[in-house]
Amino acid sequence: MLKLGEKGAIPQRDKETYAIAPHIPCGVVTPDLLRKIADVAENYNAQALKITGATRIAIVGLKEEDIDRAWADLGMDQGAAVGMCVRSIRACPGTTFCRLATQDSLKIATILDERYHGRNLAGKFKMAVSGCRLSCSESWVRDVGLIGDKKGWKLVIGGNVGAVPRIAKELITDLSDDEVLVAVDKVIEYYNENAKTGERLGKMIERLGMEPFQAAVA
Repeated sequence: MLKLGEKGAIPQRDKETYAIAPHIPCGVVTPDLLRKIADVAENYNAQALKITGATRIAIVGLKEEDIDRAWADLGMDQGAAVGMCVRSIRACPGTTFCRLATQDSLKIATILDERYHGRNLAGKFKMAVSGCRLSCSESWVRDVGLIGDKKGWKLVIGGNVGAVPRIAKELITDLSDDEVLVAVDKVIEYYNENAKTGERLGKMIERLGMEPFQAAVA
């Protein structure tokens, strides 16, 4: 049986089949892409298609011998779903589509995705970008969360879901698009250089406090 993440495959409960989750930046798809995923699922007799919490579309219930061919037919990158790396960045529709949004979340999330998706770090790392204070992308429970308002971006850090959930802490506010990208770079750089192996950002903040991160983005 394949190990978790080998060939981009996730072992399923039956211990016989696997799921694969191609990378779909910010969860934005085209009709052609949906048809391609559906065709691959049908061609290899997948048990289900599952929209994941990270806005990927997992093809569930593939046989081991079909995994390589399924990936080849998709012609898509693997979604970073396991391991100590940056997972798929979540984003709300933002000003591209939503009448309530005050900032362009899809633009910023796409840039972050291009820079960081799949990058190996000291621990598992999740990001979310929300175009307004309603935080539809759940930015408050991500290692790095961005929340838009009329003055710019609010950067919050250290949140996570899981057995011991954490609400992120506010780091800096009223940032322009360029400023928030620089600030996120600095947070990730400091985290990666100073975190213990496997340590989530929230646990690191419990250990060191917010001051080092405040200094990093000052």
